[in-house]
Amino acid sequence: MTTTKGLEGVVATTSAISSINQDVLTYRGYNIKDLAQGSAFEEVIYLLWNGELPSADELDMFKRELAENANVPDEIFNMIKTFPLENVHPMAILRTAVSALALFDDQADRMEKEANKKKAIRLQAKIGTIVAGLARIRNGEKPVAPKKDLSYAANFLYMLNNREPSEVEERAINTALVLHADHELNASTFTARVCVATLSDIYSGVTSAIGALKGPLHGGANEQVMKMLFEIGSINEVDYYISQALTNKKKIMGFGHRVYKTGDPRARIIKKMTDKLTTNNENRKWFEMSEHIEEIMKEKKGLLPNTDFYSATLYHTLGLKSDLFTPVFAVSRTSGWLAHILEQYSDNRLIRPRAEYNGPALRPYIPLAER
Repeated sequence: MTTTKGLEGVVATTSAISSINQDVLTYRGYNIKDLAQGSAFEEVIYLLWNGELPSADELDMFKRELAENANVPDEIFNMIKTFPLENVHPMAILRTAVSALALFDDQADRMEKEANKKKAIRLQAKIGTIVAGLARIRNGEKPVAPKKDLSYAANFLYMLNNREPSEVEERAINTALVLHADHELNASTFTARVCVATLSDIYSGVTSAIGALKGPLHGGANEQVMKMLFEIGSINEVDYYISQALTNKKKIMGFGHRVYKTGDPRARIIKKMTDKLTTNNENRKWFEMSEHIEEIMKEKKGLLPNTDFYSATLYHTLGLKSDLFTPVFAVSRTSGWLAHILEQYSDNRLIRPRAEYNGPALRPYIPLAER
């Protein structure tokens, strides 16, 4: 056996959901650039799950199904209120809440194809409500019930801020949701597939994926980017801060990617959206600082930003606290996780790799009295 650390470059399965080829990201064959510019998040969810973009009638029906299932049981929010919210990361809360959702779904353990599709709709509809609700509960505020006449993107911001978003705000969060929906066989997606390959249920699969996304090497980079921007404080301090960080070999979060060699295509799209969102906005300085950091990193290290870098400023401008960035990522990525879970169920084989053993050779057992 040959060991490949981190499974880098190892092809573990076949999938028709998304592809990264020559630094172009596609969902079901559609360029992410076209989807981000032209499609609502609901269209992308439908595409990931069904293989084709919906017709107008199919989209209307799908939107209605999501809207009708967006309410979360009161018991979930009551449970969240009992947590030590000052000391717990929102991803830990989200992980627990999604796991608890299964207890309120009498179809949780049904494994028929149609039952799983219905559960996927229920879970996707509710996860945005949970994230917005836990954000408000932490602030001592009541969760805001979803509106059935708003888009998924607009509804999320409405439930978060208790006001309907502007057109540019809705467009910004919709773009972020589309861009983060799926990304081939990343760590959390692989975790979800490993989990459900045992024929465990959808809720277990998404809960395990959230656990993987919680790690800072996967989903927490944009949270660290915003922390860095706060530490720098102003554009006048950027050169000194980055110079010192590079001298001390400190990692600058939001740059480089294991898969992309000529730059993350999502980063360019999110940068344009962040530029538009922060125009004539008090948060403009974070965007300008980010641009300057990008210039330095390209010149000094030859590194380009990934999607986490500018999404930090975008989320902050939309009113999200830094530790909520990864839960919002999870709201989007749930659509991809569910697509992969459904695909795994459709042609399942237990995922059971081997490990190269490097411990002691076979040796005789010594009874306790002789040790």
